[in-house]
Amino acid sequence: MGIQGLSSTFIFIIVFLILLASAAIKILREYERGVVFRLGRIIGAKGPGLVFIIPMIDKLIRINLRTVTMDIPPQDVITRDNISIKVNAVVYFRVIDPNKAVVEVENYLYATSQLAQTTLRSIIGQVDLDELLSQRDKINLHLQEILDRQTDPWGIKVSLVETKQVDLPDSMRRAIARQAEAEREKRAKIIHADGEYQAAEKLLRAADLLSPIPAALHLRFLQTLNEVSTEKNSTVIIPVPIDLLQGFFEKK
Repeated sequence: MGIQGLSSTFIFIIVFLILLASAAIKILREYERGVVFRLGRIIGAKGPGLVFIIPMIDKLIRINLRTVTMDIPPQDVITRDNISIKVNAVVYFRVIDPNKAVVEVENYLYATSQLAQTTLRSIIGQVDLDELLSQRDKINLHLQEILDRQTDPWGIKVSLVETKQVDLPDSMRRAIARQAEAEREKRAKIIHADGEYQAAEKLLRAADLLSPIPAALHLRFLQTLNEVSTEKNSTVIIPVPIDLLQGFFEKK
């Protein structure tokens, strides 16, 4: 009976030591850091690799240092020109100071998400719709700078902000489509008018070159007749020598 009691005690001690060792030894991956609190006071970040803590006295909080990709849900925003739209975005950030990320803010993921949402609504509300659609890179950079500056006390680095989608009302989509169509028609008319102008200039130069030489003008006239005769049409052309009309023009 005594031997059995001694054996049970020995097994209990071994199990206790194993549990104590498992609580005292922590293994942190390369992208992890462990912020250690001893009796409530922070003693700094440790890792990666093997980390020893004192059970029931130390508390270790794991912090991931990898870049976090956070989606910002669609936000109802009214632009500066009073157009109601929905805008969503994505934020890329990472923790660069684990101590601040634990001590300075309660939940840095939730805090960064809320800050990104409010900043997105604020910045989009200060621009016109045309500026939002045409200068998205500039707005993204402005958002990134503001978020990075405001999250710096939390030990967080915001590396990139990208607006993903801008949802417009149906009436505004139709108005933009009509505006784009009118712009295309305007460009087409300008191009057509420019072509007519260039053609008129070339015809004027050709007339200036041919008018002093009657033979060249007559050859051009015969060439035109040849081109017209090759087409299948019912046009009747009566060629009249230009010399016959010369006297009439001079008398006129």
